[in-house]
Amino acid sequence: MSQRTATLIGLTAILMWSLLALLTVATGKIPAFQLAAMTFAVGGLVGMLTWIGRPAAPRSLRQPARAWAVGVGGLFGYHALYFLALRFAPPAEAGLLNYLWPLLIVLFSALLPGERLALHHVIGAALGLIGTALLLLGNGASFAEEQLPGLAAAFVAAFVWAIYSVLSRRLKAVPTDAVAGFCLATSVLAAVVHAALEPTVWPEGAVQWLAVAGLGVGPVGAAFYAWDIGMKRGDIRVLGAASYATPLLSTAFLILAGYARPSAAIALAALLIAGGGLVAAKDLFLLRGR
Repeated sequence: MSQRTATLIGLTAILMWSLLALLTVATGKIPAFQLAAMTFAVGGLVGMLTWIGRPAAPRSLRQPARAWAVGVGGLFGYHALYFLALRFAPPAEAGLLNYLWPLLIVLFSALLPGERLALHHVIGAALGLIGTALLLLGNGASFAEEQLPGLAAAFVAAFVWAIYSVLSRRLKAVPTDAVAGFCLATSVLAAVVHAALEPTVWPEGAVQWLAVAGLGVGPVGAAFYAWDIGMKRGDIRVLGAASYATPLLSTAFLILAGYARPSAAIALAALLIAGGGLVAAKDLFLLRGR
């Protein structure tokens, strides 16, 4: 597979992730961990279907404990927090807070061995924080108290995904086929937590069932495999820069579907958060070697 092809595959993950908030909201009142269990089961099966005709593929599950800890910890931790956020906070605001992760990936990558935190990284982080503050305070301070845990979950989720992504870059020897195992293990964990803490609420009607299936096939399924291929075989600089479009696309889809209303505060916050990420990723556009 050429680098160009792998990069294009990685870009499809960004598009699929921009639909995550919309599809999650469309699933209705399904409890967060039940939704994670259902969608990750579908996502794992999507990966296993690609094993057909490749007898050696299942051996990819034989990975060291560190790889399993990063894969399952990142997938389970991030999505549990994200689904909780969308259950208890307005979807547009929760989505924008969550999509601080592209900026955080740039910052965390700069702190890896051999890298350094430059001035444009600090400026980019400051713009992102200003955008976050505007999102929370510039909306008339109208958030209800019960929404604050959801907003906090969205914020923490951004850190979990950024850490998972940076650590994944250090595990290049782990094949993409192993992601199917990470998805299935995440599904089992989510099912256990669901059984212990949540009531079971099945989807109501075809639309909600289709939303669950869409999540499992796309944002909580194929997107992980596409991102893994892009990160390991594609142009990471292009993929990193493109990921800053995700919060804008996600919010736009929510507004178009009627789950959020456009406002000057949301628009400006989105531009600041995405713009902060672009400033922090200046090196990506200058194509400096690493």
